Amino acid sequence: MESGGPGNYSRAARRPLHSAQAVDVASASSFRAFEILHLHLDLRAEFGPPGPGPGSRGLSGRATLELRCLLPEGASELRLDSHSCLEVTAATLRRGQPGDQQAPAEPVPFHTQPFSHYGQALCVAFPQPCGAADRFELELTYRVGEGPGVCWLAPEQTAGKKKPFVYTQGQAVLNRAFFPCLDTPAVKCTYSALIEVPDGFTAVMSADTWEKRGPNKFFFQMSHPIPSYLIALAIGDLASAEVGPRSRVWAEPCLIEAAKEEYNGVIEEFLATGEKLFGPYVWGRYDLLFMPPSFPFGGMENPCLTFVTPCLLAGDRSLADVIIHEISHSWFGNLVTNANWGEFWLNEGFTMYAQRRISTILFGAAYTCLEAATGRALLRQHMNVSGEENPLNKLRVKIEPGVDPDDTYNETPYEKGYCFVSYLAHLVGDQDQFDKFLKAYVDEFKFQSILAEDFLEFYLEYFPELKKKGVDSIPGFEFDRWLNTPGWPPYLPDLSPGDSLMKPAEELAELWVTSEPDMQAIEAVDISTWKTYQLVYFLDKILQRSPLPPGNVKKLGETYPKISNAQNAELRLRWGQIILKNDYQEEFQKVKDFLQSQGKQKYTLPLYHAMMGGSEMARTLAKDTFAATASQLHSNVVNYVQQILAPKDS
Repeated sequence: MESGGPGNYSRAARRPLHSAQAVDVASASSFRAFEILHLHLDLRAEFGPPGPGPGSRGLSGRATLELRCLLPEGASELRLDSHSCLEVTAATLRRGQPGDQQAPAEPVPFHTQPFSHYGQALCVAFPQPCGAADRFELELTYRVGEGPGVCWLAPEQTAGKKKPFVYTQGQAVLNRAFFPCLDTPAVKCTYSALIEVPDGFTAVMSADTWEKRGPNKFFFQMSHPIPSYLIALAIGDLASAEVGPRSRVWAEPCLIEAAKEEYNGVIEEFLATGEKLFGPYVWGRYDLLFMPPSFPFGGMENPCLTFVTPCLLAGDRSLADVIIHEISHSWFGNLVTNANWGEFWLNEGFTMYAQRRISTILFGAAYTCLEAATGRALLRQHMNVSGEENPLNKLRVKIEPGVDPDDTYNETPYEKGYCFVSYLAHLVGDQDQFDKFLKAYVDEFKFQSILAEDFLEFYLEYFPELKKKGVDSIPGFEFDRWLNTPGWPPYLPDLSPGDSLMKPAEELAELWVTSEPDMQAIEAVDISTWKTYQLVYFLDKILQRSPLPPGNVKKLGETYPKISNAQNAELRLRWGQIILKNDYQEEFQKVKDFLQSQGKQKYTLPLYHAMMGGSEMARTLAKDTFAATASQLHSNVVNYVQQILAPKDS
């Protein structure tokens, strides 16, 4: 986006990108016919009952798109991505340079056209065709109430339980249900917003400028070009605290002290390590917004402001490193972006690799390999369930027209993508050289969207001796096979440095599965220094061997209060699964307490599966817990839990 954003594009201009021809079947928009230069949102938020009807909750106002026609022959129609939940009531066109108030604003006709179950096309007709390279502003007046892109939370779904909350989630194709746009990762633009909120509420966005304007208005600006899916808004009863030279935490007032305690002085080290490896952090601030407990995801890497689950507030910083993944997206995903969702591995495989490079430098190879081993186990589990030959187990996924890209989401782009990037590092054979290459890759493609071919051609040009050797076509490891053949990765990085942490955890688990545990041998193992992933690895082994001999789980809980009374969500999940697999009813309340404290999908669904797969008492616990917590869960999670609870037709 040369005219859209900062930076020096001269090197990239020499290289015609394959992504310039990339199709995106998930967008109804004419994103190849028009370049978007800037988006401005002017919205007012109202909290009320769910709509429709007067006084119902919604965002209303205007979206202004600054566009330029790219077609040599000109164009008489513009198509935007939209959604049936967006009610567009007026469209006006102003031709000429932006801000040229002399140019008259003329109303223009518009209509919608069906596209898919996750969106529709908004078609705007130009009374006079627009010529090649013509610039114009399109202003759309609209309102959005209930819909998939804007998530409204009732007070009981928040931590404070007093005030409602609203947030947007754009990835992959949901921002078309927030504002009319070119909703594809293929193109990027800068944006600004003016958001009006009711008394006592604060608005935050994924922007590098945040200004309060009067009692109830907030102004935002993002000065770097980003894809539509990274534009994000949250409004609620929010407080903030500084935790580093370029970082603050945002949370509901009842959580702000815990958030500050957990992250004070932590983030800067992660950012600085990322900069050493991958080049400058261009986004200015890196802030964290702790979402209400019903937020169903772990984190969303909205630039300048990562949205994260409050489950990271373990009270002892034991999950603080989880945000390294989101921080790594600042280079991989947010700066260099997949041009369509079939290339999602370019966002996630690189981010997994980057996360593990930062982790290796800060926490050592053993711990990082242990974490990577848990990732590999998740990939194995996913492929066992889905079948290795499933087309979703390719790195490059063919998304068919009409298929929601979110429905293709799985472990493959993350962990198989990580294996491919690791394989390319292995071919180079020198970690420093490969780190330098990653820095050059980010610099080459920053603020752009690419396909695998763009990346791989750059890799082979950067390492001409590898190109000469023909590393792209080594039998069994061909680049084409990596991209287009489903199944297990042809190459697995060596995770043996993790053995020094895995072996003691395996040996300790073995001691607990005997009918008369040797307490002397058990007490000789000091687990007080074990970090989260080592404890998780130990508990996974216990879970695999459950049910344990009678009395062992009770003894286990008494021996390790650090585990049985943990505030750390990863440990609470595993302890809950162990309680249920062993039908240890004295501790059933802990499962219910954990499910009442948060609604993250990754923790909630496995526990309901475990309860429904357990004893009569466990199944009753599932129904009671759901009855008590359904009102505070995200609607998607409610649907998934209802499916788990539904009696199976025998």
